[in-house]
Amino acid sequence: MRVGSWQMQSGKDCSYRPNRSEMLARKTIRTMGTVALVFLSAVGARAQRVRGELRLEVHDPHGTAVSPAGELVSEANGFRRTFVAGPEGRYIAQDLPFGVYRLSLQAEGFAPWNDLVEIRSEVPVRLAVTLGVAPVTTQVQVNDSETLVDPYSTGSLYSLGRQAIEEHDAAQPGRELLDLVSEQPGWLYEANGVLHPRGSEYDVQFVVDGLPLTQNRSPAFAPSLDAGDVESLRVLTASFPAEYGRKLGGIVEVTTKKDVSAGWHGRLDAGGRSFSTLNGAAGIFYARGAQRFSVGGEGFHTDRYLDPPVLGNFTNRGNAAGFSASYEIDFSTSDRLRVSLMRNVVRFLVPNELVQQQAGQRQDIQNIETNGQIYFQHTISSDLFLSFSGSVRDSNATMASNAPSTPVVVSQDRGYREGYARADLAGHRGHHDWKTGVDVIFGPVHEALQYTITDPTQFDPGTQLTFRFPYQRKWDVEPSIYAQDQLRLGRWNVSAGLRFDDYGFVVHESAWSPRIAVSRFVPAFNLLLHTSYDRVFQTPAVENLLLASSPLLDAIGPSVLRLPVRPGRGNFYEGGVTKAFFGKLRLDANIFRRDFRQYSDDDVLLDTGVSFPIAFRKARIFGEEIRVEIPHWGRFSGYLSYANQSGYGQGPITGGLFLGSDAANALTDTSRFAVTQDQRNSLSARVRFQAPRRIWLAMGAQYGSGLPADIGNANVSSLLAAFGQQILDRVDLARRRVRPNLAQDVAAGAEIYHKESRSAALQIQVANLANRLNVINFASLFSGTALGEPRSVSASLRLTF
Repeated sequence: MRVGSWQMQSGKDCSYRPNRSEMLARKTIRTMGTVALVFLSAVGARAQRVRGELRLEVHDPHGTAVSPAGELVSEANGFRRTFVAGPEGRYIAQDLPFGVYRLSLQAEGFAPWNDLVEIRSEVPVRLAVTLGVAPVTTQVQVNDSETLVDPYSTGSLYSLGRQAIEEHDAAQPGRELLDLVSEQPGWLYEANGVLHPRGSEYDVQFVVDGLPLTQNRSPAFAPSLDAGDVESLRVLTASFPAEYGRKLGGIVEVTTKKDVSAGWHGRLDAGGRSFSTLNGAAGIFYARGAQRFSVGGEGFHTDRYLDPPVLGNFTNRGNAAGFSASYEIDFSTSDRLRVSLMRNVVRFLVPNELVQQQAGQRQDIQNIETNGQIYFQHTISSDLFLSFSGSVRDSNATMASNAPSTPVVVSQDRGYREGYARADLAGHRGHHDWKTGVDVIFGPVHEALQYTITDPTQFDPGTQLTFRFPYQRKWDVEPSIYAQDQLRLGRWNVSAGLRFDDYGFVVHESAWSPRIAVSRFVPAFNLLLHTSYDRVFQTPAVENLLLASSPLLDAIGPSVLRLPVRPGRGNFYEGGVTKAFFGKLRLDANIFRRDFRQYSDDDVLLDTGVSFPIAFRKARIFGEEIRVEIPHWGRFSGYLSYANQSGYGQGPITGGLFLGSDAANALTDTSRFAVTQDQRNSLSARVRFQAPRRIWLAMGAQYGSGLPADIGNANVSSLLAAFGQQILDRVDLARRRVRPNLAQDVAAGAEIYHKESRSAALQIQVANLANRLNVINFASLFSGTALGEPRSVSASLRLTF
């Protein structure tokens, strides 16, 4: 696996410049595409949404409205929210992850009220509470420990709440959410923030407020999401609902804040860290009656954006800016409309290797993403819920190299304009919570590239020294339909679903994907046993797929093999337990196996760093995972996550572009090999202490046993000259693996001011406290070596009003 399609190594100024007719064609196409997609998305349908809603009404014994203060807590979901009901005694809690919650209400002159509330369906739960007059003594009915284990869950799922998100300060900007996901069992980082769940290559799907993002979201490929606007994360690697498809290595559900109190409110975040890093974010929120409005922006500058290949951290500057706005209105208790707009831009330089720095290479990359969404939901009855949505997302990435670049000058212009439309109907009847729907992704993808080789000695004889891939455009259309149901029979739970996908970009294929999960809750031991099977149909990565599929590349060298990349198919199995101990600690343990056909990986075009998808005949990934979490135990909280996994792929090659000796052997090599994400042991841990005076202290650690090293036929002397002894010492050349990496972090924070809705909080963090040199990936010259972050110090200030 290569560390990103933008880890380029290049030469003279070769920026792609279309001719006049091409520019006119592009402008016309994009204008027509925007009009068409905006229209279609407006009549489209609701995005993926596996969350529910609580609608609360509170009154006294005489029926008069009461406005209590409340708290909603689910330890299993890492969820904790405080609120104050409106003057009419009403409060709506949106986007609640399915599970069991403790709801507590308190109002002056009334007895405290506590009870458990279950959120099982997208159909809103309506709850009317009558507060009694305060007696001399009160008795608490429930506590948080009763929400540690969700008795109706059917698979492994890890949740991160607002506190975990706010207190995490990424060592490198743009990775706040990615860092948190990588700490969950079964997930690991490769260079430049690329996430890999259970051995899958790029098959990560982010779902932001129901909108699926199936493209690569690592910092080299896409702008980051504003972590300050995120309410919670949920991470899935098994027992996927049938409504999820296309990319199923792992799902990251991102829910943004929507709990806006009446009036004007705001937040301001500012921080700085090592490597001249500065970052800031601000947001304004307003709510009045049934209407809510928000607007925000963020940005950063850093001198260490990507993971450099050498200790010098050459040419690694990055800058980003983003803007977002949303408007929401409840037309009635049954109808809600939400419209949002987002635009993000990130510009950065590609880090040089030593020989490139000496030559004076510079490569500039710009990623721009604009996204608009519209949602509408209608509650038909107390048991039936209808939702619609649509979105348009425009993404464009450009890269340009200067004249001294080596061994090749490369420039590129690629992107897509993606429309998404969806309709869902969800219902509750007896023991069943069911849902069915249709969705479609559609829109044009465009790519253009050219290169000039400046050092022919680095390439096979006969390789074409100059190449131009003119602007090409092709539509991608991917419709799907699904149905799913969760059945509760006493202590047994059954989740079953069926999904149909049709893929029609470079090749045309379709598939049915059945899924089933079963669990059994044992209340005497507060124990949940679960097992699941997922049939998956995974579409190829879209990045540079047009380029790698074009017959124009047949002339790029004397030996070229070009095969269509087909969708991958897999069978995923998992079994596990969830157990609560002492009412304070939760244990999750799983074993899993994944069998793939058309196993996806990626390769790089010559030494340009432009990566594209490839596929092998089959692969198998298997392993064990464990997570121990203490949400609260006195003043302490924390977790420990561990995963042991192994994975191998097997040829021959079944899809992609191959040159030279790779092309000659691709169709006959049936040997097994370790997949590039084959890190056998991964561990992360964190302990937090809540000190008096609103001060907290934390320390954490991350360990990895090391990934395979892609050395090829390089000799030790050439590697030493390219990377130096310090880096080479961190690689086991005999085993062809990177040596284990380890990093310790410490952090502290304090709420230095708090009054009503106004607060100020300060946080300081030291990453990689021991300043250990950690090699993430290692490969031969120009092939993707990357180093982890050295010791760095950061500080941030958060203001709310």
